[in-house]
Amino acid sequence: MSRTPDGQGAIFQSATDYDLPDRMLRGMEKYINFREISRGGTAILRSCFDLITGRTVAMKTLLPEHARDPQEQRRLLREARVTAQLQHPNTVPVYEIGRDLQYGLYFTMKRISGENFFEILKRVAREDAETTRDFPLARRVEILTDAAQALAYAHARGVIHRDLKPENIWVGNFGEVILLDWGVAKVWGQPDDAPQHPAIAHRDNDRLQELTMAGQRPGTPLYMSPEQVNVNRAQVDERTDVFSAGVVLYELAALREPFRGRVLQETFENIIDLTPPPPSERSPERGIPKTLDGVVMRAIEKKPADRFQTMREMIEALRAVDYSRC
Repeated sequence: MSRTPDGQGAIFQSATDYDLPDRMLRGMEKYINFREISRGGTAILRSCFDLITGRTVAMKTLLPEHARDPQEQRRLLREARVTAQLQHPNTVPVYEIGRDLQYGLYFTMKRISGENFFEILKRVAREDAETTRDFPLARRVEILTDAAQALAYAHARGVIHRDLKPENIWVGNFGEVILLDWGVAKVWGQPDDAPQHPAIAHRDNDRLQELTMAGQRPGTPLYMSPEQVNVNRAQVDERTDVFSAGVVLYELAALREPFRGRVLQETFENIIDLTPPPPSERSPERGIPKTLDGVVMRAIEKKPADRFQTMREMIEALRAVDYSRC
């Protein structure tokens, strides 16, 4: 076997040439060397080594305090199954779904190296020289376009993501782009039993909740469509993902969020009522093409009928933009 320049070939070979265990391992007992990657409000993502296949994978489980919660179990299972069924270059392959006596429901998937898109945008905003060189505007738009390809594929199969944001777009070390977190996806023809986002569920009880303004942010409320925010529960279809993609496009171009308010309720009001200035006017120093302005502003129209009607239509518009003068 050929050896890679950094010596990883020997490591790779050592994980391929050992015998299988005498007793076939089942469930989580075949995984070792757990290391935490990240954790959210209800779940934890860890890397671990699969003794049967000889590869490192990522495993997602619920945190102990949520492991027996039926609603969170349903959400995690939904995420696992939706992700497993969306077999696309810009989604992550799922290897196994199972249940463990100690940890409860879990699923494993491909372990990808890299970082989420928001971390990249933060460094570009800080004018980090290396990041600015590696991620000019055209490359940043290309990353969103790759994620939009996964959305177009999902929409064709009756799945709406409903939580598109830079944190859920993973940029790999080898240029790959993966759209993550299908936990609140809407699947046509199935009951919509995904838990409501806390920002919506508590909007009447917590109108003065502060949006964090430095370093950390709640993320999801900033990218919701008007029909997601609307308490009357307007019909949500694939055009809600178009709106969210437009908000991400605005942010990656202007490096500013179009609808952020001082408090959560003001953000919701901005999403419903405010028309922000085009990105080129918001950040005139960044040389944003006017044609890109047009794509952004159409994607974030308040009425779904005024937006791009499909993700493919938005992708075609992005590909027609000339970035040569950026």
